[in-house]
Amino acid sequence: MTNRDFLVVTTTHDDEAGARELAAAVVRERLAACAQVYPIQSVYWWDGEIQDSAEWRIDFKTRADLGGRLATFITERHSYDTPEVVGVPVVTGSTAYLDWVNSETTND
Repeated sequence: MTNRDFLVVTTTHDDEAGARELAAAVVRERLAACAQVYPIQSVYWWDGEIQDSAEWRIDFKTRADLGGRLATFITERHSYDTPEVVGVPVVTGSTAYLDWVNSETTND
């Protein structure tokens, strides 16, 4: 596998408990090897006006071939009408870490 075979997939959630639940569900399903949950402040256009709200960001470390399944999983379980699901390719990373991501994700 090469670095390009991996993604960091990001979404946000409106509360910490929901973000942690989603993170655990994804990792339990082995769609990502790990998830990082942390607070952010988001400014965005929604319902015809600028929104400014606290959210919880979740970054999932996964294989590129699982990106579509992960996006579907997140979207089906998310409370937002239009959840952010953005996958960014890994350009570089340690071989040992990426081997771990590979071994901890599903091979179905």
